[in-house]
Amino acid sequence: MNLRPPLPARPELIELQDRFFTVERALSDITDPYRLPAIWETFGNVNVPFQNQLALWKGDITALAADAIVNAANSKLLGCFIPHHRCIDNAIHSSAGIQLRLECHEIMNRQEIDEPVGQSKITRGYNLPAKYVLHTVGPTIYGEVSAHDKAQLASCYTACLDQVVKCKDIQTIAFCCISTGEFRFPKNLAAQIAVNTVSHWLKKSNHQLDRVIFNTFTQEDYDLYANLFRQDWCGGTFTQ
Repeated sequence: MNLRPPLPARPELIELQDRFFTVERALSDITDPYRLPAIWETFGNVNVPFQNQLALWKGDITALAADAIVNAANSKLLGCFIPHHRCIDNAIHSSAGIQLRLECHEIMNRQEIDEPVGQSKITRGYNLPAKYVLHTVGPTIYGEVSAHDKAQLASCYTACLDQVVKCKDIQTIAFCCISTGEFRFPKNLAAQIAVNTVSHWLKKSNHQLDRVIFNTFTQEDYDLYANLFRQDWCGGTFTQ
């Protein structure tokens, strides 16, 4: 699947693939987003806005049955073409199946240009437990992080949340650590921007979200978010 170009697939191939995923998912541990503890349950009496709606979870985002999960995509929006590459784009496309790359290809054909940084596109989740995938391209860092880089990363979170408002059957969403892997955004600063941006959006927007999950795959990333939640929020704004 990682090497296959986005060409039409025979129905029998799709059927065989989907049967395989059905069995694989039945044997997997799927995580219910409503069973994840909210921030106040995890960290106790902390000064965190929206602590009933926010959650921090370390685990495999492809096994999370949130209504939507966020994919840190590249500008081609077709997934990773490198087998076994340890990026979230690879993991999500590998677990969703061939159909996800095909849908992304249709989006890019209509768009006719690479996906801009800081925007988002929504697709179905196909064989993922999640109903939808929100694809966003974060900034790539080559030197010192600029104010423009920070604004672009914040825009990734806002653009995904704005998509949620348009899709009324999304009540739970899980964010990965956008831009902190191959795109080299400093992890601590990225976590600050993520939490600030989501909190400000929740405060200002008319939305239907019950739970926003900050998903980390490594203990290092989890600890960075945990330290932020344990700090004095000063009204919900960190110093960046």
